[in-house]
Amino acid sequence: MPVELDAIADELYGLRPEDFVAARDARAAEARKAGDRALADAVRALRRPGLSAWASNLLVREHPDEIEPLLRLGETLRQAHRALDGARLRESSRRQRVLVGELARQAQQLAARTGHPVGEDVRREVEDILHAVLADAQAAEEWRTGRLVRPFGQVVGFPAVGEAAVPRPPARPAAATRHRVGDDSDGAAEERRPLAEARKEAKAAERELRALEGEAATAARAADEAGARADRLRHRVAELTAELKSRKDEERQARAVERRAWEEARAADRGLRYARRRAEDATARVAQLGGGGRGSTGAKRRRT
Repeated sequence: MPVELDAIADELYGLRPEDFVAARDARAAEARKAGDRALADAVRALRRPGLSAWASNLLVREHPDEIEPLLRLGETLRQAHRALDGARLRESSRRQRVLVGELARQAQQLAARTGHPVGEDVRREVEDILHAVLADAQAAEEWRTGRLVRPFGQVVGFPAVGEAAVPRPPARPAAATRHRVGDDSDGAAEERRPLAEARKEAKAAERELRALEGEAATAARAADEAGARADRLRHRVAELTAELKSRKDEERQARAVERRAWEEARAADRGLRYARRRAEDATARVAQLGGGGRGSTGAKRRRT
């Protein structure tokens, strides 16, 4: 991952899930505006984490020292499982239950402190993530980056460990036995039968695993496509919401202008009526004064 994309991803996966999409789209827009289309596309392709993945990311980010015992325990468990070391497996399994439960509770508490509490179903999904981290080295490396998007697929942990997991002591040498040759061959065939059955079961399990991996890959692609569509719709809803808010602001401003215009029109109408009355009064006064002047002149003429 390029350095700049790595820094952006680290920032985004530290946010709460509800803040992820808006922040991601803003970073992609900045990269596109700067002319870096490849970075913009890479940022836009980052997926929002699910709640359990986000909570487990919080654990990695907030308590990096406390996840180290889990990672070391995973190495121990995987080595013991490969060696069929029953004693180490049983002891490590006891530590596994305690440590996974404690870390899952811490993740739940961290989520609550950020203002986004999660329920018991999410806590159990976090436990599944931690079991997968213990069982699979690649899952552990992905998890420790703090950028997990969803719980791991079919990796759920180690099978149960019992007394049968302890390696059997080697068989006594043939020279030390008193059985006949025919009995020895029958015994050898009897000893080989569990191995053959185990190989048969392993092949069947491998076929089932491949089938489940195919189903998981198909489901993951469908989930990615659905997530991308949901992100596009959320982005469009955000755009329309912003546009609606802008239009409402414009409407309020237009209403205010309309009110002021009506007030000014009413004031102008009052001024017009007042001016009309003054004009009418002035006209009447002129008429009155003009008529009185003509009557006085006629009287003077008659006296002379």
